[in-house]
Amino acid sequence: PDSNYCFGEGGAGAYSDGKLYTRSKKRGSVDKILSVFHSHGASEDILVDAHPHIGTDKLPDVIKAMRMTIIRHGGEVHFNTRVTDLNIDGDTVTGVTTTDGTEYAGPVILATGHSARDIYMMLKERNVDMEAKGIAVGVRLEHPQQLIDSIQYHNPHGRGKYLPAAEYSMLTRVDNRGVYSFCMCPGGFIIPAASSPGQLVVNGMSPSSRGTRWANSGMVVEILPEDIDNGKADDPLKMMKYQEDIETRFFEDAGKTQNAPAQRMIDFTQGKPSRDLPPTSYAPGIHTARIDLLLPNPVASRLQKGFIDFGRKANGFLTNDAVLIGCETRTSSPVRISRHPENLRHIRLNGLFPCGEGAGYAGGIVSAAIDGERCADAVYQSLQ
Repeated sequence: PDSNYCFGEGGAGAYSDGKLYTRSKKRGSVDKILSVFHSHGASEDILVDAHPHIGTDKLPDVIKAMRMTIIRHGGEVHFNTRVTDLNIDGDTVTGVTTTDGTEYAGPVILATGHSARDIYMMLKERNVDMEAKGIAVGVRLEHPQQLIDSIQYHNPHGRGKYLPAAEYSMLTRVDNRGVYSFCMCPGGFIIPAASSPGQLVVNGMSPSSRGTRWANSGMVVEILPEDIDNGKADDPLKMMKYQEDIETRFFEDAGKTQNAPAQRMIDFTQGKPSRDLPPTSYAPGIHTARIDLLLPNPVASRLQKGFIDFGRKANGFLTNDAVLIGCETRTSSPVRISRHPENLRHIRLNGLFPCGEGAGYAGGIVSAAIDGERCADAVYQSLQ
């Protein structure tokens, strides 16, 4: 739990596949961020592609090169060094304490990513101002890549010899909530994404070649804090607990293993069990399950209607050749840590700089990188 492929250099490199497309173009220079990746080993293609992508097979070396740049410029990197507490003097953060009792002094940039739940719990205990944030939950949907190619290129023979593996983007609204595809991975594979015991979560990635037989994407439903009633309307961690409950339910259905629950696509829309399942890229394996019952009803019912709508928009997309694998819950942070002095219910600490996805201010690699630059500037100004 302290050191796995979801955290730190694992999360940034070994686990991600480096999709760099973003709509956050008003927050800072996207070109500058792309040039940093390129200067550390990413392909020159990312500087010109509309949807730049580094690839699961190449990103670890890029992230390692960034670490070496940090070290050459006087920075230190400490692996297996989990922060357990903030050191606070009055209303100012003066440093952090780690598992072995070591203390590090100075302002704290809190850039944990969106799955470090122990940090959220520690911040709540410290009365740091946070609020529950909207998320999206659902499943990974996997099609044969050849089928997606034939739909997108309008050719029964697929993409042919020279065209790239086709992508898609799906979006609709059902019962006043968004239903959409997320993190689409052409020529990719589905992977386990649990970061602690007792969880089953899946995600997707693609190698740089995008050359596997499968296409997958997250298919998710928008969930807002007002949709969740846990008896504590102002609980900042209620969306996090909602995520955990779904992940635990899927883990229990899997016999407390990572063999994921799965259901064919049309069977899911019709609310019936699948007699068998197609081949999958998900290495730990899948088993037949009623995902329409495992997901909370507001999620399952909207997803069922959304799939029917997507099938009308793209002939052949709604098919039992596609399989739902669950669950997908880590689309974004379930918490936002306040960076603004107005309307605070709790305390705002000087010297604490919540940053990136885990702070609830970014939704992907590039937007998190831009936010990181803004936080670095804020730290610099505070030190002046």
